[in-house]
Amino acid sequence: MPKGKNRYESWGRYPRVKHAGAVRIQPGARTLPFQNYEPTVLAYAQGRSYGDSCLNENGILLDTSLLTGVTAFDETSGVLRCDAGTTLAQILDLIVPRGWFLPVTPGTKHVSIGGAIAHDVHGKNHHRVGTFGSHVRQFELLRSSGERLLCSPSENVDLYRATIAGMGLTGIILWAEFQLKPITNPFIEVDRVPFASLEEFFALSKASDQDYEYTVAWLDGTYGRELGRGVLMRGNHVTVNAPPRRKKDSRSFLRVPFDAPGFLLNRMTIAAFNSLYYKMQVRAAKGLIFYEPFFYPLDALSNWNRIYGRRGFLQYQCVLPYAAEGAPEEILRRIRLSRLAPTLAVLKTFGDVPSPGMLSFPRPGITLAIDFPFLGKRTLKLFEDLDDVTRGAKGAVYPAKDACMSAQSFQAFFPQWQNFARFIDPKFSSSFWRRVTARD
Repeated sequence: MPKGKNRYESWGRYPRVKHAGAVRIQPGARTLPFQNYEPTVLAYAQGRSYGDSCLNENGILLDTSLLTGVTAFDETSGVLRCDAGTTLAQILDLIVPRGWFLPVTPGTKHVSIGGAIAHDVHGKNHHRVGTFGSHVRQFELLRSSGERLLCSPSENVDLYRATIAGMGLTGIILWAEFQLKPITNPFIEVDRVPFASLEEFFALSKASDQDYEYTVAWLDGTYGRELGRGVLMRGNHVTVNAPPRRKKDSRSFLRVPFDAPGFLLNRMTIAAFNSLYYKMQVRAAKGLIFYEPFFYPLDALSNWNRIYGRRGFLQYQCVLPYAAEGAPEEILRRIRLSRLAPTLAVLKTFGDVPSPGMLSFPRPGITLAIDFPFLGKRTLKLFEDLDDVTRGAKGAVYPAKDACMSAQSFQAFFPQWQNFARFIDPKFSSSFWRRVTARD
């Protein structure tokens, strides 16, 4: 019987929905009694999607978090196969000491492999190697019909392309195989360069992408009339023997023990934090650091989403084509006019490496990811305004981070959605999908 229906939520904690139940899938399950689940189902592992793409209001969640374990690892070629519930953290603990690293990683290691594929995650090296889906060799997909299908670039190709970035709607990924990248040691040579305007960032980023594998910029969303101050962080894997250093424990020992009060995050406290953070980053300049604080700075604080309190937070992540001149500035201008203070803002350039995913989010251009405490209608109105800018620029919003875009916006951002819909498993659905395909 379905159980545990109240503990499942998204990382942003908005929207809050009720599920009919949740079923924890046991390791080794060859099939599932889909006929017993009413009305619809959706796989759920770590719940790190910010919006409602991992939620299924009034439906059943199929908890895949127990489907963990590496089942094959060729240490010569760097090909790894694991169960879909295995997290990036578990994989890193195995592969890094053996001289391998993830081909692409998002900003948290607490993501399952199934989730990484379902949202075709991207990272700081998109300008070089594209999305995670570009490195997936094959996976097994369980459909509600009971079929277990091997999907790859040469077998069940349409389902392979629909499942990558398919938000879990094509069935359950049981296991996946992907290619790792070799490294010499676990250290990153980091260079931090301050900039005073978006124009300066664009110039720095263009030059940096040629020499650095990883680039990303932090933007101070509370400073200056043009919201242009920030720090570009760029890095490469160290290719020589690094000086011996004690490895930090990858677990998070700092925790947010309770939901913070709503007044904690306001324009004054956010501005003070941003000012301090900017000074710390500029002072650090260059350095050799262990990979975890470079790739996963927020993971050092477990349950950091509780800082936003019970109301949660929303992130607006969009990509704007290079040709859409003035669009990034307009996004920041509208944020300033709204009087809502962003708690975290990052900039990144996307390259032109195509993804196999039908609904993959990245495309050549500039991506902005901006977090806001959820303040109800004021926040939703701002996001509508930002969608207008993104839609006019022929950009897109990232489904994995979204909690409120309209059907009109989604269908403009992803005009291929109807072709993708042909491959959705008839038993699978999500709160996100019903929202963005609703008919007036």
